[in-house]
Amino acid sequence: MLKRIRVEQLTVGMHLKEFCGSWMEHPFWRNAFVITDPKDIESILASSIKEVWIDCNKGLDVAPGEQTVSESESEAQVDAELNQAAVEARQVERVPVAAELARAKRICAKSKQAVTSMFQEARMGKAVDTAGAQRLVEEISNSVSRNPGALISLARLKTADDYTYMHSVAVCALMVALSKQLDLDENETRSAGIAGLLHDLGKAVMPMDVLNKPGKLTDAEFAVIKSHPVEGHRMLQGGSGVDPVALDVCLHHHEKTDGSGYPKGLKDEQISRFAKMGAVCDVYDAITSNRPYKAGWDPAESLRKMAEWTNGHFDPAVFQAFVKSLGIYPIGSLLRLGSGRLGIVVEQSAKSLLTPHIKVFFSTKSNARIAPEIVDLSRPGCPEKIVGREDPAKWQFPDLNDLWAGAATAN
Repeated sequence: MLKRIRVEQLTVGMHLKEFCGSWMEHPFWRNAFVITDPKDIESILASSIKEVWIDCNKGLDVAPGEQTVSESESEAQVDAELNQAAVEARQVERVPVAAELARAKRICAKSKQAVTSMFQEARMGKAVDTAGAQRLVEEISNSVSRNPGALISLARLKTADDYTYMHSVAVCALMVALSKQLDLDENETRSAGIAGLLHDLGKAVMPMDVLNKPGKLTDAEFAVIKSHPVEGHRMLQGGSGVDPVALDVCLHHHEKTDGSGYPKGLKDEQISRFAKMGAVCDVYDAITSNRPYKAGWDPAESLRKMAEWTNGHFDPAVFQAFVKSLGIYPIGSLLRLGSGRLGIVVEQSAKSLLTPHIKVFFSTKSNARIAPEIVDLSRPGCPEKIVGREDPAKWQFPDLNDLWAGAATAN
């Protein structure tokens, strides 16, 4: 018997089937679990969640005679109600990146917490809760639908310490954006997102001193790291209802089209499209992020270098779609304009991949900072043009990320 009750009726020993509200509104990364700690109830009461579904067959019931909001013998009926709410939540409209940044920051923060918990549980030998992961993917997908640049760009700003966890979030978002660019249907897009989120699960059991080593790995250490796809695949198989796409991408995201990848050395036609997507998204986030042993590369420069690797490394068609999903000059890219001004990309243009919105802030002619100004290169008659990319390491602007992340406050 499933019962919908007020959160004030919760007691230790109840099996929580589902929260009635957004995944972002409740304090846990998973939805279904048995309440064993009174502090969990305190956390729920402190949230904006007002009602929950409990499963009386798997946990305690409400006290005799206590009134419930509603009851159902059919789990399918409850699932239909929850799915309808999820469909309504997915009906989102495209918004400017500045309008999505605040929400994307909250999603990144909660996603990091969720993935950290997921990896910790996997490290302790617990089965992966893919149902909980699906709620996380829904929120990430909704953000990407509103504006892909916001969350993808924010997820890139990870520290070396939280790289493993935020990398999973970033690859999830990149996979969703790429799926939409490839016109995959809703189910395929969801599968791609789940795959991106779980692709590096095997790193949960890698030795931390090897995983976070600041220097070059020895051959023996690299052999250990190369085992993470197989380990992740094994752990996913230990769960229930795991998406086959997630299993595939987890095992094969390090395969290369020329057969030089691992763990199977598969060649082009032997690698699924989803695994090819995972390979591109994984590499892009890895090379643009700060790691224990190197600083991340500029987004635009990273795409340029990846383009040189497409022959034998990536599938060309998948890579081309990936570039279109991000823009030739992704958000955060440092560019030089014809006027001699430097600016950072803050928004893509719907008109052309070559004419993003730039926040200019520095004059190379006077070698001085200038008042920040947004320049829409797609505007008819705009006198500015992109001359080329600039290496952020050369200029060492301390606030480069703040400049694009603060796009909402620019005039």
